[in-house]
Amino acid sequence: MENVFKKFQKHSVFSWDNLGDIKEGRGELGEQMPVLVYRLMQFTMMDVLSRDMGDTKANDYFRAAGQLAGTEFAKNVLDLKVAFDVFIASLQKALADLKIGILRMENFNPEDGSLILTVGEDLDCSGLPVTDESVCTYDEGFITGILLAYTGKKYDVKEIDCWANGARVCRFKGSVIND
Repeated sequence: MENVFKKFQKHSVFSWDNLGDIKEGRGELGEQMPVLVYRLMQFTMMDVLSRDMGDTKANDYFRAAGQLAGTEFAKNVLDLKVAFDVFIASLQKALADLKIGILRMENFNPEDGSLILTVGEDLDCSGLPVTDESVCTYDEGFITGILLAYTGKKYDVKEIDCWANGARVCRFKGSVIND
């Protein structure tokens, strides 16, 4: 019984390798799945966490998970040694190819690293009913993690427009955190 527990512990710590060989494992069904299934997992997880810990803590966990995912995504999918414009172009392509969303850089200030970007057809919220709230805390973390992996700097990324608050795209503002 103890060996089973130890094996479970290994999977409780994220590793890119633990994602497995999806092509081999899903030979018939393939790598694609409906957005409905992703959102079903995401929104039920948020519901359970919110009920158990409150909305603020649940959002903190989603943001932290997004940051871990964004950091690992950047390290494993993107070239972190290219010029900024090349990096953004490759990020745009990767997000579109993986059907995560359509990234557009609206503003970037090279002097202080601040930026504003949009994600159209966002995986997390495009098409949701308007509830006058921003719901993309996972995305805030995901973008934070990508920026951290590329720049080595800590960012504060906040969603300033969301499909769920009536915008037709998700807009994020990122600022470097000066410790």
